[in-house]
Amino acid sequence: TCIRRFAECLVGKRAFDIGHHWNVTHRFIYFQGLAINAAISSIDIALWDIKGKALGVPIYELLGGACRTKARVYGHIYESTIEKVLEECKRKMDMGFTAFGHINPFLDEGTDKVYFKTHVQKIQDAIENVRKMRAVVGDKVDLLVELHRRLTPAEAITFCNGIADTHPMLVEDPIRPENADAMARVADRISVPIGTGERFCTIYEFQALLARNAVEYARVDVAVCGGITGAKKVAAMAEANHVQVVPHNPLSPIGLAACLQVAAAIPNFVIQEYATGCEAGVFESKSEHLGSDIVDYVPVPKDGFVNIPSGPGLGTNLLENAQDIRSPLVQPIKMRPHRDGFIVDQ
Repeated sequence: TCIRRFAECLVGKRAFDIGHHWNVTHRFIYFQGLAINAAISSIDIALWDIKGKALGVPIYELLGGACRTKARVYGHIYESTIEKVLEECKRKMDMGFTAFGHINPFLDEGTDKVYFKTHVQKIQDAIENVRKMRAVVGDKVDLLVELHRRLTPAEAITFCNGIADTHPMLVEDPIRPENADAMARVADRISVPIGTGERFCTIYEFQALLARNAVEYARVDVAVCGGITGAKKVAAMAEANHVQVVPHNPLSPIGLAACLQVAAAIPNFVIQEYATGCEAGVFESKSEHLGSDIVDYVPVPKDGFVNIPSGPGLGTNLLENAQDIRSPLVQPIKMRPHRDGFIVDQ
């Protein structure tokens, strides 16, 4: 594996030389990408945890100290019908959340259903779904609308302009983010802020969007962008462009812990994704974070915020039997078919 290969150059070296190790692992190979950078990120997070625990301080103290002691969080909503979405909105409000994410107005329908809608049906149905959500939550909740790269630029412009008067905090990944010029074209023609970046594994991908005014909320993912070291670099670049940071983490409580350490240390943090309820494609109405059973501590939301862990390192520890509790999840490769025989992004 990538981590075993990196071990060849890391075992026996000083764990405290995090910046040096970060550059070695990034620069020694011709090829990079999400899989390799995920390994680099996990090593980086582990090294920061080692250093913090060795010195008896939280990681944020090593990053310049805390800007805040709490982090606002948003819960997940995954549902296949608008009725279920609205019911879950009410439940999440009762749980104390003041923001909901992964709200997909095109709905998370199964991959077994053949898809077809006319352009006007597709866009109008989604706009109406956002309006229904806003009617239920009023001004007590911020909506982070998840589009999951499913639209063309033309569709994204039409849809985003149609929901502008509902004042979503952001729309996430309205189109595929790899083409910075196309994302800038969308951003220039809508009044709703764009959040993107969860797939980016280098600082240069973020720079391409920042240079084109194509992003207002950087969705940096500590698990692929180079760990805590990489996330801190992205946050500084974003700050220089008056862009805010909304860390991406739909995964483990270790990822959450790393995100919160970064959130504590940067001035332009806004809100943290708090993965609730969806596991292996099955959604349950919960307030607990995904994977809470494999660590000894996960901060619990209260009134829409969590306390940032102040214990040494990450402020949490994997249980020794974590792998026995949860084996690695293997996602099936399956996409929804279109009526014309092609596939549908969702």
